[in-house]
Amino acid sequence: MEKKIFVKFVSNPENDQIKTIIGIACTVQAINENHQVSVFFAGSATHLLDKKYIHELDKVMGENSTMIMDFMEIIISKATVYCSFASVKATLGVSEGDNALITPDSKIEWSGPPGVIDLAVNSDIQLIY
Repeated sequence: MEKKIFVKFVSNPENDQIKTIIGIACTVQAINENHQVSVFFAGSATHLLDKKYIHELDKVMGENSTMIMDFMEIIISKATVYCSFASVKATLGVSEGDNALITPDSKIEWSGPPGVIDLAVNSDIQLIY
């Protein structure tokens, strides 16, 4: 039975790279099980929208691994991606419209706390990393 799953990445991925990778893998698993998945990147977790950082996470899985980038491509193409504009500006130093993220700005639902609350109250399951 399809569920509405809300995944929020808010923690700095540098604090626990393995937890971050598990969160990414669980997000992909939910997508592969045909759930309706919404992913919100906020705070320091917006580093996950930086290609250079994703390549660093790939190295955690092995020198030539592309697993995390492959997972992020699935998330970007099959989930609804939300992001905090203020968080991106604060952590990455880029602005909406710069097209400096792993996905085109036009594919991101830009939001903040109101979007987080809306996704939380309208989901069946929440996962927070």
